[in-house]
Amino acid sequence: MLLHRLGIPFTCQTPGIDENARTDESHGKMVSRLACEKAERVSNENPQAIVIGSDQIAVFDSQIVGKPGTHPAAKEQLLSFSGQSVEFLTAVSVQCSDTGFKEQHIDSTHVRFRHLHADEIERYLRAETPYDCAGSFKAESLGIALFEAISSDDPTALIGLPLIRTAAMLRQAGMRVP
Repeated sequence: MLLHRLGIPFTCQTPGIDENARTDESHGKMVSRLACEKAERVSNENPQAIVIGSDQIAVFDSQIVGKPGTHPAAKEQLLSFSGQSVEFLTAVSVQCSDTGFKEQHIDSTHVRFRHLHADEIERYLRAETPYDCAGSFKAESLGIALFEAISSDDPTALIGLPLIRTAAMLRQAGMRVP
């Protein structure tokens, strides 16, 4: 959805990398490494292509917040976020094996949740079922109603890809955007 906004042709490819954290790896280093490894793997398989790799994690109380997977887990996440802030780190890496081009960027987005009541959370989860989303919400739709504020240099980063910086890196790599 986000790449369509840039008006460039693309295909998607799953890189098939190990996405586990390494021992003593900071959250920023982990998300950056994963975005780079994804781009590198696909770039090596498609050396002439300009490849975008990305990764995102949510951090609450210094811990990575995963995808809830179930309704009860999503409810528990949102209850714990009530009145609190969650940081989303979104990394992007643009690479091209043939030219040797490699750039990366990490965007930090802080989401401050409103004080949420259990009935609001229940209505939201029933309406949107965001069980496959880290943080248990979809900011691009109804989940935005759960927030008090968002702080970021790029509002698209929270949705999964910081388009401002991605567009700049694609231009540096030789693409015409727009």
